[in-house]
Amino acid sequence: MRNIILSVLGVVLIIGAIFIGKEIANSKKKQRPVPAKVVKTVFTDTVVNSTVPIIISTNGNLVAKRRVELYSEVQGVFRSTGKLFRPGQEYKQGQTLIKVDATEYYASVQSAKSVLYNSIAAIMPDLRLDFPEVFPKWQNYLNGFNLDKTTPKLPEMTSEKENYFITGRGIVTNYYTVKNLEQRLSKFNIRAPFSGILTEALVTEGSLIRNGQKLGEYIDPTVYEMEVALGKSYANLLKVGETVALNNLEKTETFTGKVSRVNGSIDATTQTINAYIEVKSNDLKEGMYLEANLNAKSEANAIEVSRSLVLDGNRIFVVRDSILDIIDVNPVYFSDTKAVLKDVPNGTVILSKPVPGAYAGMSVKPYKTTTESASTNASSEN
Repeated sequence: MRNIILSVLGVVLIIGAIFIGKEIANSKKKQRPVPAKVVKTVFTDTVVNSTVPIIISTNGNLVAKRRVELYSEVQGVFRSTGKLFRPGQEYKQGQTLIKVDATEYYASVQSAKSVLYNSIAAIMPDLRLDFPEVFPKWQNYLNGFNLDKTTPKLPEMTSEKENYFITGRGIVTNYYTVKNLEQRLSKFNIRAPFSGILTEALVTEGSLIRNGQKLGEYIDPTVYEMEVALGKSYANLLKVGETVALNNLEKTETFTGKVSRVNGSIDATTQTINAYIEVKSNDLKEGMYLEANLNAKSEANAIEVSRSLVLDGNRIFVVRDSILDIIDVNPVYFSDTKAVLKDVPNGTVILSKPVPGAYAGMSVKPYKTTTESASTNASSEN
């Protein structure tokens, strides 16, 4: 009897354990929640076609419009002019940039001038006797002859006899010899052709300067030019005198320039055309890197959007009844950040900012500003 009771209790315990185990297992199972339908809020714009100016962005370095490379045409020792010949040194128009010692050469010029003076003085008695009518003008020429000044021009010869007589005495030959020497003497002093600044100095005071040696570079720091290369499709759109907006790379400074020249030929290698933009400002320096925005042309019945909104195949997203759709467009110009599109009907609601993971048929909710929401509520109350 006792064994029967123990057997029954064992069976009951086993059945109870199985039942309790199932209850515990079932209690750990969680119901998977039903995903809520997510409607993304998007930024939109309503299309209003208008005339869109196409602005071409390009860049380049500034170069002084007026610049001179200084070379020596004579040989001698570089003498001080009172100003150090160093980069950054400013000069006024007409001031001496470089002075080469010309003591020896100056003596040879004075010698040639003396020969000319003596040759004219030697014929004066003959002129008094044979050509009394021209004697006064030659006498006046001698009286005005100064060895310390530039040789004056010979008197004009009014007759053939006078011409033969003067030329036969070698006076004309001596005169042009002197003028040639004086012309070369002037090259020992190099003067500033305009007010400007020295940007490169390759010699110093006391240096021996040789014929043909480069001495430095001199620029006018008030006017600069920037060379830019544009696609050949814009060759007929650029006009001389057109205003151009310029800015530095940091976008902190803006300048106004104008197209001063446009090259008449297209580069065969790059298929680009070079334009030159003139700009004036005291804040500019040669070599500065600037960006230029040229107004190439205007496109009628077009809109301008972010380039990131244009999909492959020239399509964009539109919003119709809170559902995204795709339409074809006709892009007429692309810049780095913008695109100019045509064939988009007026009143079409398009995305103004890209939506990650967007697809046709996606449910969206156009974003409304505070002002728009207030207007909507006021309309509902009325």
